[in-house]
Amino acid sequence: MAKDRSQRDEYTTPLRRLLVGIVVLCLLGIFLVWRIDSPRVERFRAQVVDRVVPSMEWAMVPVTAVVNLARDFQSYQRLSEQNQELRSELRLMRAWKEAALQLEQENARLLDLNNVRLDPRLTYITGVVMADSGSPFRQSVLLNVGERDGITDGWATMDGIGVVGRISGVGPDTARVILLTDASSAIPATIQPSGQTALITGDNTPAPAVEFLENRELVRPGDRVVTSGDGGVFPGGLLIGQITADPGGRLRVRLSADFERLEFLRVLRYKSAPPIRDPGDIVGPGTPETALNPAEVGDG
Repeated sequence: MAKDRSQRDEYTTPLRRLLVGIVVLCLLGIFLVWRIDSPRVERFRAQVVDRVVPSMEWAMVPVTAVVNLARDFQSYQRLSEQNQELRSELRLMRAWKEAALQLEQENARLLDLNNVRLDPRLTYITGVVMADSGSPFRQSVLLNVGERDGITDGWATMDGIGVVGRISGVGPDTARVILLTDASSAIPATIQPSGQTALITGDNTPAPAVEFLENRELVRPGDRVVTSGDGGVFPGGLLIGQITADPGGRLRVRLSADFERLEFLRVLRYKSAPPIRDPGDIVGPGTPETALNPAEVGDG
């Protein structure tokens, strides 16, 4: 075995040296040819380039693939960054969309308030609903208007369509509204077109009951119910709702106001009739010229 190795070394070492010498000479010759400025050498170089370079396209395929891969990776990185930016902008746009929807709903309710036709003699102030009672035994809400705004107990409140309730309790900056559905609420009303008068009383249900009706035979479900103005409780002609009947046959009022979404309320300013404390005030006193002197009557 040692002899075989020594024999191989004796043959391979000179061959390696010979090959190295040939490669060096070839490289040196190529260098000299490429550096010589001669027309013949230039034509030779051109011919070599024309023959060698086109046939080397297969060697450029891996390089081109690597370059394209690097470009695709950079493009993917840019796409990932743009995707993150778009997601962030999308979250921001969703927040703006929600804010826009809320503003649109508030604007629609305010427009509803402006579309309600009232007696020109009535003025009003709009308040924002701050909180509700949250009790099944008391139906009321709290407004952000009070004595500083001139609010007085007993004034009617409306949403964009119908009557909601009346002011019951006024503070410096807030006022409480007793809703029509509250058990303590009772409003004189007129049922159209029959002209029947009744009392709309709350019982803590969504549909107040119709009490003290003159002639029930003249009232039909769907009839319009408006305030009558009797007793100076509310101004006359304000829409309350429509007549309906419960499963037991009792007449009730389906309220026109949207009690599930009370956000803005219109408080109507009006002067109710002064209470009668003296029956003699019903008939006004006579003028000095027409009034009779009790002494003259006795003399006659």
